[in-house]
Amino acid sequence: MLIQCPDDLVGADHRVRLVQAVVEKLDLAGFHEPIKARKGSAGRDATDPELLVSLWLYACIRGIGSARELARRCEDSAAFRWLCGGVTVNHRLLSDFRTDHGAALDELFTQLIASLVDKDVVKVSRVSQDGVRVRVSAGAASFRREERLENLLQQARQHVEQLRQQVDSPEHASLSARQRAARKRAAAEKLERLEQAVAQLPELKRRQAAAVRQAGQGESGEKIRARQPRVSTTDPEARRMKMPNGGFNPAVNVQLATDTESRAILGVAVTNEGSDNAGLSEPMRRQVEQRTGGKVRQQLIDGGYMRSQDIEQTHGEGVELFVPPKPARHADKQGRELEPKRGDTEAVLAWKLRMASEEGKEIYKERAATSETVNADLRSYRGLSQFTVHGLNKTRCVALWCALAYNLMHFGHALLA
Repeated sequence: MLIQCPDDLVGADHRVRLVQAVVEKLDLAGFHEPIKARKGSAGRDATDPELLVSLWLYACIRGIGSARELARRCEDSAAFRWLCGGVTVNHRLLSDFRTDHGAALDELFTQLIASLVDKDVVKVSRVSQDGVRVRVSAGAASFRREERLENLLQQARQHVEQLRQQVDSPEHASLSARQRAARKRAAAEKLERLEQAVAQLPELKRRQAAAVRQAGQGESGEKIRARQPRVSTTDPEARRMKMPNGGFNPAVNVQLATDTESRAILGVAVTNEGSDNAGLSEPMRRQVEQRTGGKVRQQLIDGGYMRSQDIEQTHGEGVELFVPPKPARHADKQGRELEPKRGDTEAVLAWKLRMASEEGKEIYKERAATSETVNADLRSYRGLSQFTVHGLNKTRCVALWCALAYNLMHFGHALLA
């Protein structure tokens, strides 16, 4: 026989106590809004959002990205049992909570960043940005061309109509109401995914046309023109991207902005742009300034973001952009990319002088030392290895949970000070 107080399940200095203490200080009004009592309407039982927020934050700290695995840990692990305090949760509740509160989650991330800024832990003047391609659960075989998508969509619409007539017919009277609803819901969800896939085609065609114009009329332009756009029938917003291992897989591009001094994550964005050279630096800078209330003075990005229009724009806004030049195409000009040339604008000359100076080189070294380590931390320890949810909105929620867990893990004691 073991006589034990529930509070003795974890030690006084256990990490889970830090998570709970920080969450108790946060404003979770956005999570409480959907379950607030309202006059004239019946309510229902609801699990305290404070518990669910704590569970997911500690799960991400432990690298758990599955709702089923988290539900199992709530029964087997002492730390998760301590958090639950006798309250039972299931994987459906956990899964829905993780992705159904995008606005509240975004506000919570801003709230935590603002607190770190107020405590003078985070400096906003110099930030580093980088993108990490994360695999999604869509299979490579789920990508279809336009003609095939139209055929599948027509078949799905016919199937939904036939199923509606079948389940309501006397021959299927033995089916329960739950079984009928499940069959209708499965067919409707398949039809919705196919409609979303077809709706993605115009945007893909626009990108293809832009790529053809940029490549010109040469051989590369003809290769791009010959490709037929394909969309996944299971995750329409996913795209095939080149991964770090050199292969191509369905994935999304997670953009992160990090403070170079404290290495706190200040901005999170998820896009299906396979290349960073798609105007991703300016929106991230705006996001960081909006969250922190500060002004970004220096922005460090890698060569994949290099665009002349960004150099001109940042110069006009008083922001120093640190980005290496694209390698010269001709061998005799390689290594001379930063030499001033006739026709260079004031912004380009300032950028070249900045990147060629010793001070600029030392500053730019902070990009790899900051962004690469943060990316490695999220991928290796915080569960940002593969998304098991579909759609950009849901994947962004998961990325925000991982970023929140990272910041809490590294700055929890500062938040409580």
